Amino acid sequence: MFGPQLFQTIRLGVKSLLLHKLRSAWAVLGILIGVTAVIWLVAMGEGVSFQAQQQIKDLGATNIIIRSVKPAMNSSAAAVGSFFAEYGLKRDDFRRLQDVPSVIGAAPIRELNLKEARYMDRALDVRIVGCRTEYQDLNHLVLAGGRFISAQDESRVENVCVLASTSASVLFRYEDPIGKSIYLDGEYYVVVGVTKERGATGNIGGSFTGQDYNKDVYIPLQTLRARIGDMVMTAKAGGREGEVVELNQITVTVRDISDVDETAAVIQNLLERFHKNGDFALIVPKELLKQAEVTRMMFNVLLVLIAGIALVVGGIGIMNIMLATVTERTREIGIRRALGAKRRDIVNQFLAETLVLSSTGGLLGVAFGFSVSYVVAGGRWLFDQFFPTALSTLPPTIRDLTPIIAPWSVISAFVISLLVGIVFGLYPARRASLMDPIEALRHE
Repeated sequence: MFGPQLFQTIRLGVKSLLLHKLRSAWAVLGILIGVTAVIWLVAMGEGVSFQAQQQIKDLGATNIIIRSVKPAMNSSAAAVGSFFAEYGLKRDDFRRLQDVPSVIGAAPIRELNLKEARYMDRALDVRIVGCRTEYQDLNHLVLAGGRFISAQDESRVENVCVLASTSASVLFRYEDPIGKSIYLDGEYYVVVGVTKERGATGNIGGSFTGQDYNKDVYIPLQTLRARIGDMVMTAKAGGREGEVVELNQITVTVRDISDVDETAAVIQNLLERFHKNGDFALIVPKELLKQAEVTRMMFNVLLVLIAGIALVVGGIGIMNIMLATVTERTREIGIRRALGAKRRDIVNQFLAETLVLSSTGGLLGVAFGFSVSYVVAGGRWLFDQFFPTALSTLPPTIRDLTPIIAPWSVISAFVISLLVGIVFGLYPARRASLMDPIEALRHE
């Protein structure tokens, strides 16, 4: 009997709601917007989080990154207008790190920012990166043509270079750069390779500076040392500034991910013996990955709470509509009670109607929720058509956002929509059931 009775209750509820189509549609719309908001916001949050975690994974879970850190300027040096800073990682540090038992590989890097590269009448400020052949794999650089820096280039101190995508397109435009020479910091370098465009890394956890790889020029590390040296001078009004840095970064790879924490502690202690001023910083991608996961969870909770407000508003709309319905159907309630309907039958009737409203809104919200990828793609296309310059200035994380629908958000949003229907429908249903049958029959 329970099955047919339940079906009959729901059928009567649907029939009653269809008598006021517009009013019911507004109630459904409130739930629809709430459910869609939950799915969309979580999907976009998951998309941003996925990109951030991929950037961290690109650093390598078994890698430990040691960066040089510039100390604060000495006040007396600033007063006389001259400042020469010698700081950061040394080549001796690189040799010491290779002797750590759990380290199976190490890659030294030297970077020089805002150096002018020139080809014929075209020029571009680039970042010079002195590196070895393993730099390509560490940073996931893909060649568009030619080759990368080789061990032979390093041993022979060759004047060769590899151009990043933007560097190549600006300096050579429609020409093939392979085999041609560029003028870079007083020397000519033969282009032996070009890399494909690579997305910029964001600032991760406040510990790893963002990098745009597309304006790089890669040369052998030994060539940079021989041709440019460790000292970089900068002229300024009233004096000079200079810095002496042997290496900007050393990336070490350990044997197993379980060795990362212990090896990082060993490296920290080893370097502190030779760097009393703390001019270095350790970055452990594995720890950043854990932080990113915690941040993702907190971000999702915040988004669900924000979207949940829309569901609550939708629930209030349902309650208002059901209260109005109770008032309009007072005489009907009195007749049903007079014919033998119990209070629980009245409660069930009105709860069935609120569940029909909330479940319909929930199902439509889920359907609209799955359209988030199309909406984001369409919005990006429209933005690109009307504001192309503005789009290019957005961070890559936002510009290239790909929403990822989380199954739990779909299930949670629909279940919450049903609970909202029950909670906000309970008061009108109870109010209807408590009506005095005689007074209800007298109602006009």
